[in-house]
Amino acid sequence: MTEESRQLAVIDLGTTSIRLAVATVTAAGTVRIIDRLQQNVTLGYDTFRRGHIPQPAVEDCMDVLRLFTERLREYRIPPDRDHLRVVATSAVREASNRDAVIDRIYIATGLEVDVVAEAELSRFTYLGILPFLEKPAFGRGRTALVVEVGGGSTELLAVRNHRVLFSQAHQLGALRLWQQQESEAASVRSRRPVMEAQIGRVGHMLQARLASEHCTRPQILAMGGDARFAASRLQPGWDCQRLARLTVSRVRDLANDVFSMSEDDLVRRFYLSYPEAETLGPALLTYVHLAQVLGCAHVYVTDVSMRDGVLAAMAGQQAMTEDFRRQVLDSAVALGNRYGVDQAHVSYVSAAACMLFDAVQAESALTPRHRFVLQVAGMLHEIGMYISSPNHNRHSMYLIANSDIFGLSSRDRMLAALVACYHRGPHPHTDHAEYAALSREQRIEVLKLAAILRAADALDRSHVQRLRDLRIVREKDGIRFLVSGVGDVALERMALEEKAELFEQVYGLQVRISPAV
Repeated sequence: MTEESRQLAVIDLGTTSIRLAVATVTAAGTVRIIDRLQQNVTLGYDTFRRGHIPQPAVEDCMDVLRLFTERLREYRIPPDRDHLRVVATSAVREASNRDAVIDRIYIATGLEVDVVAEAELSRFTYLGILPFLEKPAFGRGRTALVVEVGGGSTELLAVRNHRVLFSQAHQLGALRLWQQQESEAASVRSRRPVMEAQIGRVGHMLQARLASEHCTRPQILAMGGDARFAASRLQPGWDCQRLARLTVSRVRDLANDVFSMSEDDLVRRFYLSYPEAETLGPALLTYVHLAQVLGCAHVYVTDVSMRDGVLAAMAGQQAMTEDFRRQVLDSAVALGNRYGVDQAHVSYVSAAACMLFDAVQAESALTPRHRFVLQVAGMLHEIGMYISSPNHNRHSMYLIANSDIFGLSSRDRMLAALVACYHRGPHPHTDHAEYAALSREQRIEVLKLAAILRAADALDRSHVQRLRDLRIVREKDGIRFLVSGVGDVALERMALEEKAELFEQVYGLQVRISPAV
């Protein structure tokens, strides 16, 4: 490894297995996978059946993680978040004892597990498949529908011209499908029609959503181990660095063969593990039926996984380019529209908040990431009005915290939710459970950003954007907004006196407003 390169790793706690990927990253941010490991641990079996992960499965997980950390020591990769990320998806996310499992992992191995929400998973998927969006199949004007059938859920991501149209997650995982029918049908043959009906319902919902985006026949890009299995069987010698192009009819024939065999037959014939044998049929069936519902004759298969996207994010590839930020904001705007927010008002407040952020950045010690979170919070601070006008800030917090915003991590989504919550009403206080649960550093972040948003919101008390020509000047003891074209700013001055108190407490600066001379 040269001085210009470094090594990173990601561990993925999946539904039926735990995987490790180790990569070398150049100074330019190019990622090259140098090692992969996989061990079968069925974390999802009891999560989807009984709602929790049993202790034996947790201890099996510990054994695998100890093995993986030994391998990481051989590569001299430290277990800090700058070099290693441990991520978990639906099997851990949905478990009632999730926190206990994460604590047990930390106590036993020192590894911190990030439970990845659907929106962040979509971001990793997007980063992973970016290189393939340049291929002719996904050229200009064409919609790529990325489909990954996991054990617990099916993740869908629609992209056109490098822009995300929407992302969805459905509880349609291969293991979940298998388990749901296990007690209801004695034979594999009798389970299949019920699975097809469930897949069909999701397919028709997806069809309607694509139609709303003026797309009737996307190009399907399939991810996941079961899709890779199909590519390796139907295209012997497949070069994993390239896309495999499979006819849906051949994938359907392969699915038929799989459903005609017992699990023992599948294990012997294809050298699969028993968990892989259980999920293969439902996964292939899902790819086939979604393709048929959408009228697709072919599916493309990539060797890229969510882990590639995590490594790309760690390496800084496309982490927060202007285009990517625009996509996150588009997702926030779409969420606001769903709940009928006053877009003119929230856009004005969000822009004013960013202006005020820039004016105090030197003393705030906040980063561009914080500015972006503030911008999102500004766009969504009144989303709770959909539920109720009184206490709408609390409703805003709940809706933001529990909604998918493409590309926003769970941590930043919660930060945006709390900042939006405190745009009015009581100041942040540890009597509030959500605020008290934060670390001291995170509470200070909320204070600093909420103080800015409260002051910015005062500038549009009338909700008609009267003050259209704003600029900021720094004064010895504060900040003054100067406005042109409006002689009477009494309403906004009164609102600032009411709402800028937190800003003055946090920054030690007074906020004033006056007409420009």
